[in-house]
Amino acid sequence: MIIKELISNLGILITSIFLYTQLTRKSAVNLQSSLKRKLAAGALAGLLSNVLMQYSMSFGSTIIDLRHIPILLVAYYGGPIPAFTAMLLVIGGRFLIGFNISSIFALLLIVSITLSVLLIFRSTWKRRTKIFWALTVSNIIFTVIITFLLNDLRSLPALISVYWSISYAAGFAAFSTVDYLRKNQALMERFKAEATTDGLTGLHNVRKFDQVFNDLCLKAETKQERMALLFIDIDHFKQVNDTYGHNEGDLVLSELSQVLKRTVRSFDIVSRNGGEEFTVILPDCSLSKAKNISERIRQEVEKNTFILSSNEKINVTVSVGLASYRETTSEPKKLLQDADQALYKAKRTGRNKVCTADSLLRAESVIHRHISK
Repeated sequence: MIIKELISNLGILITSIFLYTQLTRKSAVNLQSSLKRKLAAGALAGLLSNVLMQYSMSFGSTIIDLRHIPILLVAYYGGPIPAFTAMLLVIGGRFLIGFNISSIFALLLIVSITLSVLLIFRSTWKRRTKIFWALTVSNIIFTVIITFLLNDLRSLPALISVYWSISYAAGFAAFSTVDYLRKNQALMERFKAEATTDGLTGLHNVRKFDQVFNDLCLKAETKQERMALLFIDIDHFKQVNDTYGHNEGDLVLSELSQVLKRTVRSFDIVSRNGGEEFTVILPDCSLSKAKNISERIRQEVEKNTFILSSNEKINVTVSVGLASYRETTSEPKKLLQDADQALYKAKRTGRNKVCTADSLLRAESVIHRHISK
């Protein structure tokens, strides 16, 4: 019967860990977490321990379960604050079940385990060694306590052998489950980031650019907000690659991305759209402000010194094409075409300059001439 109850504890424990890791995939508790997050993790661990107590095995007035495992988990990952929070909830839950000599010993059990494992987890031992000794010390403390509580010590060897076995299994399974799920979540987040991030520069890639651009176009059109788009291209970049090699060219691209990020506003969206071509989406930005940002980018790149792996210093310049919804361009989606044409004009007329799209201005001029006639 005790095996059945302890295995039920194990099943509840693993299921709860799975649900917890799914709910906290982006906010897992750790030693650097905020006080609020540590208290929340401790409260959840204490709640889980109380659930495990409801599926316990009773020997007279003595309750046997795996309530200590959640405390070990939060003590290891979150430190003293969540561990003590969970401990207090376990003590309170046990006294709600009944106040007797067993509950007093249960208090001693959980306090002793909590203090012991916190000391063990502060050691410099390897992770697996820490977990092994935390479980071993917990089992030893349990054995000492249960020896005082059992009336018939003849059942003690069988009880201890079963409890120790399932306690070890549950402990290692719990830690392994957390690690496995967290590693999978981290891997998934990395895959998501790689799907939308340029591997060389860390900027948005063209896929992410398209997604953000379409979303902002819809928002700008719906709310009649201003929006500007910059197309940026490195002048004579082929010569850099031909002269210094593609690896050095990659260093220039990487450094340029940093120049762009520190030059634009914090909420502007910088992307590498391929090769030496970059874009900057400027939400809620007037044409005059966009011109200022564009010129600032051009100047910052021009005066920046790019250091190659050989410590050779070179300088590059950029050409910038600018289009602004509602001031140069009539429809948000046409920003791409207009900014590209403005970039082409900048490169065709001398490079190292900013050119502004004028399609809307030309259209208004044609309409004006037509009305005048």
